[in-house]
Amino acid sequence: MKLLLDTHLLLWAAGMPDRLPEAARELIESPAHELVFSAASLWEVTIKAGLGRDDFRVDARVLRRGLLDNGYTELPITSAHAVAVSGLPPLHRDPFDRLLVAQALTEGITLLTADALVAQYPGPVRRV
Repeated sequence: MKLLLDTHLLLWAAGMPDRLPEAARELIESPAHELVFSAASLWEVTIKAGLGRDDFRVDARVLRRGLLDNGYTELPITSAHAVAVSGLPPLHRDPFDRLLVAQALTEGITLLTADALVAQYPGPVRRV
């Protein structure tokens, strides 16, 4: 099964694995799963790091290289993903999270998140 990790799970998996919920760790470490990260997550890291957010203090270039080196597959943002955002209910205002949900729906990939609000979206979204 393909698993798209949301941005916080990516950051924790890459640099603070002790912060990962146990359920997330088990899914990420399972060889039965293909791990995917979105270009939207790297965009989010770049923007929020530039704004000085403490929870996004990472170089997006280093994060990307580490993810690729550790077997993650990169999911680009397409116009189909962008327009799919318009079909989402207004549960969450964060544009990056909404784009991740739209990508999961469009691609048929399970989105893993620790965010209870994101987990309320219909479709292949799983809270860990």
